[in-house]
Amino acid sequence: MRTLVALSIAITEAEALVMEVLWRADSPVSSEAVFDTLGKQQKWQETTVKTLLGRLLRKGAIRAERDHRRYLYSPVLSREQWLSFESKRLLNRLFGGRLAPLVAHFGQHHRLTRQDLADLKRLVAEMDDDG
Repeated sequence: MRTLVALSIAITEAEALVMEVLWRADSPVSSEAVFDTLGKQQKWQETTVKTLLGRLLRKGAIRAERDHRRYLYSPVLSREQWLSFESKRLLNRLFGGRLAPLVAHFGQHHRLTRQDLADLKRLVAEMDDDG
């Protein structure tokens, strides 16, 4: 099994929907099962799902194993690896790689609940203890 070390695999929104299906699955999944989950919801044709699976396969985000006349797909890229890459990319692109301006932006433009503030304080305290 191939492992990825937080590789920079850029995944589109549509590909991320397919990945979510694969991440939630207990075992490898057929393209038909992915289509059954997303087809009506996204108004996609089965060929769209197969195209997205092909793209993800070429990017190395998933793998395919032959099962008689069909392929079964499973993720290689974990959800945690993807979230890490995407969050770093967002921070770099919008806030120069710094977290404080992101939090300040949310504080200024979105109402933070008491729970949000308590969670942030706890996280900062935990990071401060670790550092």
